[in-house]
Amino acid sequence: MNTDELVELGQQLRVDSVRTSNAANSGHPTSSMSAADLMAVLLANHLRYDFERPAHPGNDRFILSKGHASPLLYSAYKAAGAIDDEELLTFRKLGSRLEGHPSPQRLPWVETATGSLGQGLPVGVGIAWAGKRLDRADYRVWVMCGDSELAEGSIWEAAEHAGHEQLDNLIVIVDVNRLGQRGETRHGHDLDAYARRFRAFDWHTIEIDGHDVDKIDRAYGEALSTTGQPVAIIARTLKGKGVKAVEDQEGKHGKPLPDADEAIAELGGQRDIHVKVHEPPSARSLHSTGSGEIELPRFDKGDEVATRDAFGKALAALGTARGDVVALDGEVGDSTRAGLFAEDHPERYFECYIAEQQMVAAAVGMAARGRVPFATTFAAFLTRAYDFVRMAAISGSGINLVGSHAGVAIGEDGPSQMGLEDLAMMRALQDTTVLYPADANQTARLVAEMAGLEGIRYLRTSRGESKVIYGPDEEFPVGGSKVLRSSDDDRLTVVAAGVTLHEALAAADTLAADGIPVRVIDLYSVKPVDRETLRKAAEETGCLLTVEDHRREGGIGDAVLDAFLDGRPVPRLVRLAVGTMPGSASPDQELHAAGIDAEAITAAARMLVEQAIVP
Repeated sequence: MNTDELVELGQQLRVDSVRTSNAANSGHPTSSMSAADLMAVLLANHLRYDFERPAHPGNDRFILSKGHASPLLYSAYKAAGAIDDEELLTFRKLGSRLEGHPSPQRLPWVETATGSLGQGLPVGVGIAWAGKRLDRADYRVWVMCGDSELAEGSIWEAAEHAGHEQLDNLIVIVDVNRLGQRGETRHGHDLDAYARRFRAFDWHTIEIDGHDVDKIDRAYGEALSTTGQPVAIIARTLKGKGVKAVEDQEGKHGKPLPDADEAIAELGGQRDIHVKVHEPPSARSLHSTGSGEIELPRFDKGDEVATRDAFGKALAALGTARGDVVALDGEVGDSTRAGLFAEDHPERYFECYIAEQQMVAAAVGMAARGRVPFATTFAAFLTRAYDFVRMAAISGSGINLVGSHAGVAIGEDGPSQMGLEDLAMMRALQDTTVLYPADANQTARLVAEMAGLEGIRYLRTSRGESKVIYGPDEEFPVGGSKVLRSSDDDRLTVVAAGVTLHEALAAADTLAADGIPVRVIDLYSVKPVDRETLRKAAEETGCLLTVEDHRREGGIGDAVLDAFLDGRPVPRLVRLAVGTMPGSASPDQELHAAGIDAEAITAAARMLVEQAIVP
């Protein structure tokens, strides 16, 4: 398009942003209007995209990191012919695909859910990284950010990572409209303040007037010709551009315009410009091949093996069988054992350093490119990235997360390193799978199971060695459990997983010698939970005693209660969990101090029997 046509397209995007927000009586039209010219030039002259084939491997990728400006995105879809005007005006209405913030679960052209600011660029880094290292394709990744979200630390994790990896297929457009939700942003219209920060992370920067379509066009061309560096286009814009009542005015954020008809007239009225978006070049996704058959590691019963060790070996074996599996780690691969994958498949191993937000975001980006990512760090450190995990769930992203060094059982490192909230975090998310193996063969089998699941999958592994109690050919279906001690005379049922399962088995043996038989269930699938087995145990033994190396809230005890949420009578439930603040001590001392070791389980069972609380 020429200059005049681009100006008209920018005005159309503004008008349609006003119309959508007015129809919904909510939304962010002023944030959309500031970036309209930036979007117009990109859509008409530079984006290469087949809207009929959103999975085309040659398509450029566009992420609206400032997801609240969704009226602009949907207006661009209309201009490209992907949606019609009737659908455009369903914005924010019940049942509409055009939600307040864009989601790939609703629209096939959306790469990742945004709206929680500071997420689009980190995910874009993951997509661009996949493009350079895995796809080896020449698609470009365009990310549009707002200036307010550049206060987020995750933006600068992403910026440093992109510069380090020389992701010259990544172009960030920063809409510097000066105004945030409640007033001026940190740097206002000081474009150089933003440019200096990007340059410090080895980016090529371009500062422009974001309403001059010719300068925008030249900037995009310069970005595309830049090699060896990612590019940040820092564009000075005005919030609410084109409508005097709201242009560059505070207090207009997140509100429809006061007089939509008057604003539309001021913008020159409605238009119906259709953009023929450039076709993507032919390309094919170059997934590396694998053998197709997985040969999982096998461990002998009675051996002492840490589940983290079994995880690393199983992941490496999975990588041999499947070329779409990738591993990401937060500079703890020697501890999580993800480093074993790196030894066998270095081209598919991605070091994210101590940047857990970027690690999870990169996993989301790679999943969007058809990979099966396993992202690993200490369970405790996933708390730092939890918002990214939450947004991944909203995206419907298929990623595998592995948290090692869980619970007080890690010992002397102390509470800062102990993942004690991770089961609750992961269980709380929509459609997640949460697994907690107790031995090496179980771990290996569950790693293979995870790769074929959908949604967010979480595996909790342990630091210390534990006895192998299952054979290498044992099956562990997700949603199942294992009954390891059982008789017709059981007085109660102990439910445990991971480290505490071994404590429960030791307690059961002690209690059996004292004439108190108890049932023991290995609840390795914490979500989904094995309802039938738990219900049967409750009916037959009358009491469930849960024991977990986790906080009381949200872990195994609450997972057990899920089995009785359909109106069935809730059984007598006694919980042993970590209720105090741990210190530094040996693993055995930590378990004892927390009241979750074999001795504590034995004492709790005896008390229940002696006080006739159980039959």
